[in-house]
Amino acid sequence: METVETVAALRERRRALGTADVGVVLTMGALHRGHLALVEAARAENRHVVATIFVNPLQFGPREDLARYPRPFARDAALLAAAGVDLLFHPPVEELYPPGFATAIEVGGPAARLEGAARPGHFRGVATVVAKLLSLTSPTRAYFGQKDAQQIAVLRRMVADLDLPFELRTVPTVREPDGLALSSRNAYLGPAERAAAPALYRALRAAARAWRADTRDAAALRRIVRDTVAAEPLLTLEYIDIVDPLTFAALEEAGAGALIVLAARCGPARLIDNIVLEGAAG
Repeated sequence: METVETVAALRERRRALGTADVGVVLTMGALHRGHLALVEAARAENRHVVATIFVNPLQFGPREDLARYPRPFARDAALLAAAGVDLLFHPPVEELYPPGFATAIEVGGPAARLEGAARPGHFRGVATVVAKLLSLTSPTRAYFGQKDAQQIAVLRRMVADLDLPFELRTVPTVREPDGLALSSRNAYLGPAERAAAPALYRALRAAARAWRADTRDAAALRRIVRDTVAAEPLLTLEYIDIVDPLTFAALEEAGAGALIVLAARCGPARLIDNIVLEGAAG
C-alpha cells in the first residue's frame, strides 16, 4: 500500500491506476471492523481500492469532539494495508482546506431533520468533504456503512442532484455480539456505559418485532423504542423516528423498507443506530 498526503500526489497515483474499476472507502480513522467490512466489499467489486483518512473539521460543531477524536494513524494504516488497500490518502487539514477556502455544498431534503437539526452544519461539512474526495479519487464505487443511514441519503441526493458519476454502495452495519453498532466513538464509553449501550439495538429490535407482528402505526413503534431505552438509566434518547430511507421524511404508517432511526447520549458518547423494517414474523 502506498500512502500519499498531497492532492498532487493523489492525482498522480490515481492516474497510474488507470481505467480499471476503483472502489473508495472514506474514513476519519480510528478504524474498526465496520470500516474493514467496507474495504472488503470494495475489494470484492473492484480491481483497486483507495482509502482516505481525514478528520474533517467542517462536520464538527463548536462543542463537539474534534480535538479529542482518536487518531491512531499507524495502527489504521497497518489495518488498511492488511485488508488489501492499494492507495491511502492522508492529508493534513490545510491540504484540503487551504487559506482562502470559501466554498461549501449546501444540502437540503434528507439533511433537514434529525441529525441535520441536532448538528447544524454537519451535513454541509460531510457533503463538502465527500464531494472533494470523490472528485480527487474518481472511484467507480464508494462504500458507506448502513449505521450512517441519513448521511447515505444526503449523499445519494447530492450525487443525483449534481450528476456525479459515482455509484454509492451501502454495507450492512457491523455489530458487537451484544448488538452494539461499531463506532469509533464507542471508545469514549466506560465499562458501565458500554454495558448500557446495547439497549439501543434491543429497542430497535423490539420495535421491528412489533412491526413484523403487524404494528404499522409509527407512534406505537416509537413508544416501544422509548420505553425500552427508558429502562436503561445511563441512556438519554435524543430522538426516535420512523422515516422514508431516501427522503428521511417522517412516516405515520411504517411500510416495508422504512427505517427506525435514533440517537442517544450514553455518558460522553453520542450514539446513532437504525434498523430496516423487513422480513417475516419471528
